[in-house]
Amino acid sequence: MTAVVGLAFVHAALPAWGQSAASDEEAATPVDASENDSPGFVPTAEAAAFTLGGFLDLGFAHAGGDGTSFHPADRRLPIDYAVDAFAPAVNSRGDVASIDSGGRFTNGFLPRSVGIGGRPSFLINDLAVELRRAGPGNAVSFFARAHLLPRVTTAGNQTRLELEQAFGRVQPFADSELFVFLGKFDSVFGIEYLETPSPLRTGVTPSLFARYTTGTSVGAKLLGRLQLAPLASVVTVNVAATNGGPFIEALHPADISLTGRPVVTGRLGWEFNLPGVQLKLGGSASRGPRNDQGDPEAGARMVGADARVTLFGISLAGEWIHVDEDAGTGKVTGAGAQLIASGFHVRGGWAQLGYRLPWTTSLFRRTALYARGEQRHAWFQGFTHVKERRLTIGARLDLGEAVALKAERVMNQERQGAPDVDNDVQTASLVWVF
Repeated sequence: MTAVVGLAFVHAALPAWGQSAASDEEAATPVDASENDSPGFVPTAEAAAFTLGGFLDLGFAHAGGDGTSFHPADRRLPIDYAVDAFAPAVNSRGDVASIDSGGRFTNGFLPRSVGIGGRPSFLINDLAVELRRAGPGNAVSFFARAHLLPRVTTAGNQTRLELEQAFGRVQPFADSELFVFLGKFDSVFGIEYLETPSPLRTGVTPSLFARYTTGTSVGAKLLGRLQLAPLASVVTVNVAATNGGPFIEALHPADISLTGRPVVTGRLGWEFNLPGVQLKLGGSASRGPRNDQGDPEAGARMVGADARVTLFGISLAGEWIHVDEDAGTGKVTGAGAQLIASGFHVRGGWAQLGYRLPWTTSLFRRTALYARGEQRHAWFQGFTHVKERRLTIGARLDLGEAVALKAERVMNQERQGAPDVDNDVQTASLVWVF
């Protein structure tokens, strides 16, 4: 693939300021957040036994055209099989400006929408409430996050409540880094899920591949970490058995199994850590029935590879993803209005490069310039192959330890199979952590 490589700033180079009590030195400790559901999710020994927190994400967005990827003269049906409806994203949740098809038939493989169309608008992207509780020595802990999502639909103003995570974590042996998670937890596939929450995401919008890798699901997870001090390295193993795979809930429901069989997902990672330099490599795989229909023989298979390097304020990251879903034999029974579970395939990846400016004041704590380049090639069985490229550029300014201001431009380009439409997005986000 001809990758478009831009500037971006990944989690390893920008400490998780959602954990306001942590110092820069603590946040820079060489622990791979991808294997711990991010530092903000695991109570520290110094933390209070009970903690209530969260964040508020306010936005402003303006999408080109009518806010969709649908060309007004395109009469192919279903229209959502002919384009990428997820391209005009406006916030960290991947919600798009609009999914209004103009009365044309869609099969329901659509993102969530904020409903602004091509009109500029202020938004409340997300209000998240988080609950943490740790037992003595943190051997047992609990974490939950729920989202309030105000949206305008054809039925008027509605606020959706979504329980994104709710899990208990057990550390059976105090002298080993072995953890067991039970409940609803983060994906273990790849690395992008690390930045799913607004405070942890450097920019505003997720990649074109986040819909396949950042979903949460219900089940059990095992995390193990082995420190190799003489080699300045760490080996990590993360394995989960869940109701559904790592697809987001708009595509695959997560809270129950529709097939009666689990999906197994895992990631094997390696880290090399020296002062000022970090290298992290990983490989992921997922296999099991697709959880948007009831046929246990209709499978989904995913493989991926990821890499990150952080060097004196410069950060480079990338991920390659390969997805195959078999055709289902019956009506889709998932979260949307899908009628047919068509076979589906994805190839592609993203690349990120970024720089953290070397200046700081008591108010302007961190400043980052970033971009992300990506290419996605996808097709439904028997339908047109769609290839697109995207370049996302922007900036982030952290004000103190609890506020971040982000501004971003998303430039989409349809390269094959879909008409090139005006679906670029200008978006901004102001995030408060409390």
